[in-house]
Amino acid sequence: MDKKLLLKSHFHFIGIGGIGMSALALGLLKKGCSVSGSDLVKNDETKKLEELGAVIFTSQIRQNIKFVISKFTNKLINFVVSSAIKPENEEFSYCREKKFSIKHRSEILAMLMSTYTSLAVAGSHGKTSTSTFLSTILELCTSNSSSITGGIIPIYNSNCHLENTKYLVAEIDESDGTINKYNSDIGIINNIDFDHCDHFSDLSEVISSFKSFAKNSKKLLLNFDCKTLRNNFYSNYKWSNTTAKNVAYAIIPTEINSKYTIGKYYENGNFICSLNIPIPGLHNLSNITAAIAASRMIGVDFIEIKKNIKYLKLPKKRFEFRGQIDERSFYDDYAHHPNEIKETIKLGRLFIQQKHNNECQQSRLIAVFQPHRYSRVKQFTKEFAEELSKADVIYVTSIYGAGEENEDKLTSKIITDLIYKKNKNVSYINNYYEVTKKFYNLTQKGDLILNMGAGDCHNFWSILNKKQLK
Repeated sequence: MDKKLLLKSHFHFIGIGGIGMSALALGLLKKGCSVSGSDLVKNDETKKLEELGAVIFTSQIRQNIKFVISKFTNKLINFVVSSAIKPENEEFSYCREKKFSIKHRSEILAMLMSTYTSLAVAGSHGKTSTSTFLSTILELCTSNSSSITGGIIPIYNSNCHLENTKYLVAEIDESDGTINKYNSDIGIINNIDFDHCDHFSDLSEVISSFKSFAKNSKKLLLNFDCKTLRNNFYSNYKWSNTTAKNVAYAIIPTEINSKYTIGKYYENGNFICSLNIPIPGLHNLSNITAAIAASRMIGVDFIEIKKNIKYLKLPKKRFEFRGQIDERSFYDDYAHHPNEIKETIKLGRLFIQQKHNNECQQSRLIAVFQPHRYSRVKQFTKEFAEELSKADVIYVTSIYGAGEENEDKLTSKIITDLIYKKNKNVSYINNYYEVTKKFYNLTQKGDLILNMGAGDCHNFWSILNKKQLK
C-alpha cells in the first residue's frame, strides 16, 4: 500500500489491546493513518493509543462498527483481527455479515514490512528477546532502524518504533500458521519446537510452516545448535554457541554468571575477539549471537557492535527483576512452554549459586506457574511436571484459558499430582490473590521467586504490593 493510499485508509482493530495488535495500531498512527479499536480490557497500550488520537471502545458491539463507518466516511476502512478473535465476536460477525474489508493482523505487518529492508525474527522461543537485542544494536549502530515486536523494548520503552528508516526489525508469530504471509530480506529462525497445539497437530506441521517462511526470505539465518533446524533447513548463514566450525558466526562462552556472559566471538571460523555481554544465560547468548550475526549480514561494523554491546537489556517479562519484599527477590518471566521453563529455572539456579558464593544464607528457588491454554497443558503435562519439579518449591495456579474451551475439564492438579511424585514441595493454589494471602507462609527470607506464565500472572507483583501497603 503506497503512502497516499495509506493516508486515505482507516484501521479498526478488534482486540486492540494485545501486545501484537497494539504495536501495529501504534505503527499505523505513526504513519499518519487514523485508527480505532475495541478491547474489553484497558491497559497501558490502549491508554497510549488513546493519547495519540486513536478512538478506543471498551465494549465489542456492532454499534462500534456503525460509529466507525459513520465517522470515517471519507476513508477506506479496514477491519483488523487476530486469530484470537472468535467468529462469534459481535463486531467481527457484523463485519462479515456486511461484507466489510477484514484483514488479518499478519497482512498489516506484511504490508508495513514491504516498505523497509526487513529483518524478520521467527522461532518457537526467544523471538522477543532476539528482536530486542537486534533493535538495540541497529538503533545504536545505525540510527536508521524501526521495530515492531511482541514485547516492550527498553531502548524505545515501546513495542513499536516506526519511523522513516531503512531497516525494520519485525517479530514474526508462527502460532496460527500465518507465518507464510511474510517476505523478508533477512529471515532469522531461532529454533523450532512443537507448540501451539490448538493449531498444529505435530512437529512436522510446525516445520512445514517455517519452511514457507524460509522460502520467502531472501537470506536465511539459522541456529546451528537447534537439531530440528540442522536436520530440515539449509543456509550459508548459521550461528552457534557450541562450535566455531562450519558456521558463519559463533560466540563460545568462557564464563557465565548472574551478571554477565563472556565469550569468544568468531566469524567464518576465525577468532575476532572476546566479548563481555551484560546479559546472563546460555539461551540469551544464543539470541544475542543471532542479533550480532544479522547486524553483520547487513554490513554493520563489528567495532560499532562491540562498542554498544554494553547497552543490551532484556525486554520486559524476560527474567525481569521486579523488586524485593522482606528479603524475598521477585522475578517475572514469560516462560509458558516446558523448554522455556527449563531455561528460566536454570537461570534462577545461576543467580542462587552466585548468592551462595557471596552469602552464607541458603536460598530456595520458588516457582510460581500459571499454565497457559488447556491444549498446551493437555499436550505437555509430563514435560511441565518434569521441568517444574527442578525448583525447590512449586506453586501452580489455575489454567489461563486464553479464550479456549476446557473440553476435557482439565485443572492444574493434573500437573501438581505428577510433580508430587518427583518433588513433595508442590501445591495447587487457585489464584494469585490466594498466593498473596498466604505469602509469608509460602515463602521465607532469602527466597528467589520466579513468577512464570503468559497469562495475567504478571499482575502478581502489583497484587502483592497493594497487600504490603495496607
